[in-house]
Order: sequence, then C-alpha cells, then structure tokens
Amino acid sequence: MSRYTGSVWKKSRRFGFSILESGDETKKRPYGPGQHGQDRKRKPSEYGAQLIEKQKLRELYGVNERQFRRLFLLAKKEKTVTGLAFFRILESRLDNLVYRMGFARTRAAARQLVNHGHVAVNGKKVDIPSYLCAVNDVISIRSTDLKVVKESLEGKPNIPAYITVNPEKMQGVFARLPERNELPLQISEAQIIEYYNRLM
Repeated sequence: MSRYTGSVWKKSRRFGFSILESGDETKKRPYGPGQHGQDRKRKPSEYGAQLIEKQKLRELYGVNERQFRRLFLLAKKEKTVTGLAFFRILESRLDNLVYRMGFARTRAAARQLVNHGHVAVNGKKVDIPSYLCAVNDVISIRSTDLKVVKESLEGKPNIPAYITVNPEKMQGVFARLPERNELPLQISEAQIIEYYNRLM
C-alpha cells in the first residue's frame, strides 16, 4: 500500500485531532474539511467510532495498516495491559524517538532522517524507521552539522520525561518506558482493542 502524501491538516480536521500534536491544524477551523465540513454532525456507529480511534492512532505514528496490525499482535502477547503495551511499542519505534528527541519537527521528517542513514543506535547506523529500540538505547545523529536537525533543536522542542537529550552532542537516551498519562490522552485505546477483537 502506498503512503498517503496529501494534506495532514485535512486529516487532522476530519478526525478533530491534531496529528502533528501541535494543535495548529484545528485551531482556526475546528470542523471537518470541505464544503459541508461544518454540517457533518451525525454521530458515528459503534464500529465507526472504533475505526476512527484506530485511524487517529495509525496516522499519529505514520504507520501503514499492515505494520499497525502486526504491532498490535505483538502488544497482545505482552504481560502489560494491551492498550499501554501497544502505545509503548509505537513509542519505541526509531522514527518516533528521533522526533520525540527534537531532532526533527515531524515524524515524517524523522523518518526521512533515518531512511537517509543519518541516525545511529548505540553507535551503529540504523536506516529502518520501524526499528524497535530498547530502554537505555542511545540514539544519535551521525553528522553534527545537519542544518535541519540544528533548526529543529533551536525550536526548543517539548522533550518527554522518559527521554534524555544532549543537544550539543545531538544524542539522546530512551531512558524508560512511558506511562499512560505521558501519552496522547485524546485517543481511546479500548476502542482500538475492540476494533481488532471484532476482526479476529
């Protein structure tokens, strides 16, 4: 399946949820896109609501459906509560951690940095955005003179508590697994679990 390359702002407005986590997309026009965006007030069915929650989380992390389902099945095998385990797996993706550490302004930009071989994990080049990092892994930018990384760090990104970053060295550590209250609160993981349980 090809990756969506259209407007992220349109998707955010359709879901009523900021995919870029900045809130900018829905600030000016907090309704759906298109000519009838303000008229679409019909409440979705139970299945529709579950599908929307699933799509919100999938778009947030920029994962295609096949990968998303595979990661959900991994989460089901964990001893932790499935919803939290699923979030933690998504958060441990290399492209997400590069974004969380402030080396890129968006997850798409972080994915590109990884794809182009600019990122190392524990000193070794990794060019797979979906690579799952472990706690205490050290993630670094291989070239410290990359303009896009410097500009992103100068924007004073909001670094979560489960990550430590050294901007001068352009490296960070995945210090611990995140807790649920440190993750996007606008998503109901229970609905996503119901959605996949219905299919399996």
